[in-house]
Formats: sequence, structure tokens, C-alpha cells
Amino acid sequence: MFEYITAGGFLMVPIILISITAMAIVVALFISLNSRRVIPDGATNAARKLALSGRATPAQINKLRESSLLGRVLATGLENSKLPRHALKESIEETGRHVIHSMDKYMTTLGTIAAVAPLLGLLGTVVGMINVFSVITSQGVGSPTELAGGISQALITTAAGISVAVPALIFHRYFRGKINDYAIEMEKETMKLMDTINRKTASASNAAVQAAQQKLIAQQQAAKLQKEQGTRV
Repeated sequence: MFEYITAGGFLMVPIILISITAMAIVVALFISLNSRRVIPDGATNAARKLALSGRATPAQINKLRESSLLGRVLATGLENSKLPRHALKESIEETGRHVIHSMDKYMTTLGTIAAVAPLLGLLGTVVGMINVFSVITSQGVGSPTELAGGISQALITTAAGISVAVPALIFHRYFRGKINDYAIEMEKETMKLMDTINRKTASASNAAVQAAQQKLIAQQQAAKLQKEQGTRV
């Protein structure tokens, strides 16, 4: 292996470095995009129970926020549950954008590696062919050993660049699709919480209206009773 790296020339150094970077990013994404860290089971149900109870404490909301990425969005909904619907939706969407950005932070680097690696391999091919023609110019075509050095450099760097680019591109597409799926699923879960909050708010409003109506009826009955007593007197 070391012989191939040496034969590939100085361009093998950046190719190896970006391959290590790509491997580290892939491992980090597998860990950070685990479903238990993003959308764990039961998170939405727990948030809906807190919303229905109407007694969510700051400690409970913080615990939900720190549990997962979805928990951050749901915690925002609970914190702003008393806001109007449009303001509640805006606050949740803003937090959702931040969460998606946090999932997406390594994707640009991985995509750049997938694009740059074959270009580095192509550059190695060009450098290798330049060396071949330099040998031909100075020594002619009668020295196959000297020509083989430049040709091997061209082929090795090309193969190395493609070997890094292909897996990087595959994982980039895979994680991009996974992030999009998570975004859609998180939107569905937050809509469930918003519906619960809206129903709770509507129920509270109806209860307040009914209480006001009952109070008004009681006042009217009391006034009527006083009027009747005054008439009798």
C-alpha cells in the first residue's frame, strides 16, 4: 500500500486527507442521525400530555428539549402554547429550521469531498502525463522504466480519487434523503402537538364563554327577582 502511495506522488497526500475526513463525517452522521437522537418514540405523546395538563413546568420542558432534536421543536411549542396560532406556528417553524440546519451541518463538507476527490485524481493524471512527456522530451521513448513512473502516477491518483468520491457521493445522497425524511416526520409530529394545543385553547375559550353566559343569566335572574319583590311591595 505504501508503494502505491509513493508512486502516486504528492497529490496522494490531499486525497488521503479528504478520505479520512469523509470517513469521520460518515461516522459522525451515523451517530447524530440515529432515530433515537432525532425522533424517539413517545416524545410527541409526552408533549401532548403536558399540553393537555396545562401545567408544564420549565424543568419538564427543558427535559423534553434536551431529549432529542424533535424535543427541541416540541418544547418550543409548549413554551409558546399561549400565543395565537400564527405566532405559535412561526416559533415552531423557526426552531425547526435551526434543527434541520444542525442535522445538515456536515453535509456540505461531504458533498464537497465527493466533488473534489475525482478532480484531484484528474489533476494527478495530468501531472503524471506531464512527467511522461518530460521524459520523452529528454530521453526519448527508449526508456520504458522512466515512462512507467509517470503513467503509474497518473493511474494511481485517478483510481484513488474515484475510490474516495464514489463512497462519499453515496453516503451524501443517503444522508440527504434521511434528513429530508426526518424533516417531514418532524413536521407531522409538531402538527399533532399544535392540534392538541389548539383544541385545549378552544376548550378553555368555550368554558370561559359558558361561564360568562351563566354569570350573565344569574345576574338577569337576580335583577328580575329584585324587580318582582319591588313590585309586590
